[in-house]
Amino acid sequence: MDVDRLSRTGDPEVVYGAGKTPEQVTGAMRALRVAHPDTPILATRLSDEAMARCADEFGADVVDPVCRVAVVGPARTPVGTVAIACGGTSDLPVARECAATVAVFGARPDLVVDVGVAGLHRLLAERDRIARADVVVAIAGMEAALPSVLGGLIGSPLIAVPTSVGYGWHLDGLTAWLATLNSCAPGVLTVNVDNGFGAGVAAARIARRMSSCAAAK
Repeated sequence: MDVDRLSRTGDPEVVYGAGKTPEQVTGAMRALRVAHPDTPILATRLSDEAMARCADEFGADVVDPVCRVAVVGPARTPVGTVAIACGGTSDLPVARECAATVAVFGARPDLVVDVGVAGLHRLLAERDRIARADVVVAIAGMEAALPSVLGGLIGSPLIAVPTSVGYGWHLDGLTAWLATLNSCAPGVLTVNVDNGFGAGVAAARIARRMSSCAAAK
């Protein structure tokens, strides 16, 4: 268990739950809570059994069954804002994983749901809200057009998260991933398919740094 990660990076170790038994998940979370009692601890990609074990041990309110995460410990005071825009409710598991991560890593998540480009008026109605954020995470499956469209509408740092959602032969998100990598909008950065956690970490760190720099001026 890397209990020194917090002192090196400003963020604590995270428990990756996939492949771990419920006992291993809660044991790791307990160890991190002892090491960092004043910091929230995040566990991701939990099985049904691990979520149930976390709920029994730490309380039902710590578990989000949609994105399969658990968070224990006191909340951090948010510094900076991350807008998390997703194409549709099918992307919610990834979007909520991202939002939980952003909060644990010290920024304020603003989740904007169902603004896919198939209904462009819905995205345009939320444009100003999204543009006010320090960082934007755009989450979309199918052809993953949302990050490119947002990249042409706003000037904030923008992280694309392709998802494995779509009709037909979407190749488990490969189609969306290639689309975001080949975005015609400048400044779009891409993480791996369904990686809401990775996007959330990066976005929160950027938002924190931007807000701290602005406050220091």
